[in-house]
Amino acid sequence: MTAMQNVSLGAHYVVHLPEPDDFAFWRERARGLIQCDVPPDRVSWVEPGGTGDLFAQEGPSRGERRLPVPGRDARPVRASKRFMSLARNAALHSDLERFSLLYRLLWRLQSNSRCMEDKADPDVRRIEELDKSVRRDSHKMHAFVRFREVQRGDGAEHYVAWFEPDHHIVRVNAGFFMRRFANMSWSILTPRGCLHWDGKTMRESGPARREDAPSGDPVEALWKSYYSSIFNPARLKVGAMLAEMPKKYWKNMPEAELIPELIAGAQARESGMVAAGAREERQRPQSLDAIAQGLVTCRDCPIAECGTRSVMGEGAVGASFMIVGEQPGDHEDEQGKPFVGPAGQLLDEYLSQVGIDRSQAYATNAVKHFKFTWKGKRRLHQSPTAKEIDTCRWWLEAERAVVKPRVVLALGASAARGLLGKTVSIARARGKPIELEDGSELWVTVHPSYLLRLDGPAREEQVAMFTDDLAAVKTRLAELAR
Repeated sequence: MTAMQNVSLGAHYVVHLPEPDDFAFWRERARGLIQCDVPPDRVSWVEPGGTGDLFAQEGPSRGERRLPVPGRDARPVRASKRFMSLARNAALHSDLERFSLLYRLLWRLQSNSRCMEDKADPDVRRIEELDKSVRRDSHKMHAFVRFREVQRGDGAEHYVAWFEPDHHIVRVNAGFFMRRFANMSWSILTPRGCLHWDGKTMRESGPARREDAPSGDPVEALWKSYYSSIFNPARLKVGAMLAEMPKKYWKNMPEAELIPELIAGAQARESGMVAAGAREERQRPQSLDAIAQGLVTCRDCPIAECGTRSVMGEGAVGASFMIVGEQPGDHEDEQGKPFVGPAGQLLDEYLSQVGIDRSQAYATNAVKHFKFTWKGKRRLHQSPTAKEIDTCRWWLEAERAVVKPRVVLALGASAARGLLGKTVSIARARGKPIELEDGSELWVTVHPSYLLRLDGPAREEQVAMFTDDLAAVKTRLAELAR
């Protein structure tokens, strides 16, 4: 009996699939129907719970015995690698017409082995869409399943997760979770069926409800803390995030509770960056008076909110020598002038020893407000952060642009950062000039307040080095003056 003799003239056949994701079953039945020359319009594919064609032939075992059987001389069925790769995923889609689509394409491949290469073909485009959607759903399952610990009756640890897939992907992804969490006892509950792993055996069960899964566990606080710490606002794009992590998954993810707050914080930080950019773009003041007026209203960094006054630099425009300290101190804040406290008085003493008249120099600070912390009724100096120094650098650059010094002395690492835009080692930088971008020379030494904290031989050694640094600057100023 030939293959054609098995087919009833004009018959319509129904194939009932035992499972909605049983690609192997579909493949076996489709091969037999192709070998019996049954065209696509004479076959219906029905999932469990579905209904077939009213006029289709069905036998006592849900239609299987009535399907035609190919003869021994039936021709082999051809299917390209591309078709098989797409078909395996497309078969997992929730589209009720997917198996009919696959059979139609398989039928066409018998007469046109290259039909899968036609990107404009509606059937080809459709199978590609199904494949992409299923792969995306599997990716979401890998990324957004969150296990929560529950206690079993025997006291052993067990972890349960809830996930709502769009397609029939649960069983095909069992291996991924079995390999990734091989040493855990876990269950993944979904409305399409559940997976259970005890460390040795994988077991399946029927559909579950959301309330069957736990709503939280003690580990979540730690996980939220970790998620907050790795959240990178500089790379946040809300639209891209929602495309990658749709809100439908948020209710199953403990860290999702933090996202609105983290987004708001990122947007506030972005606004600050925009404001900083606007400040960079605005025109710098062209006079020392304009700089002083601008400093009074400056709120570009948190130090300005401490209730202290801005302390402008002091000296003449055109001074060949500029001295830059770290920030105003308690005395400077009270008097509104730089270097009037103990450190400033010590600086004046050593400048005088080497023959430098501070009244002929321009003195200022890298940071214009006093940063402090309270200790009882006293305000104690607190070092500015690198970000605060970098923020205030805009004003320091404005002062340099107006004064145009030929030699700049940085007192301490903060002052050096304010001039160079980077942190340098005082030990390595001192004793030699560093050329700045405007052609002036930068010399680096310690801040006089450092000397005030020393005593004994250590102070004597550092005072000698500090005096040598000032003497080298004096010599360089004399050379430039000639």
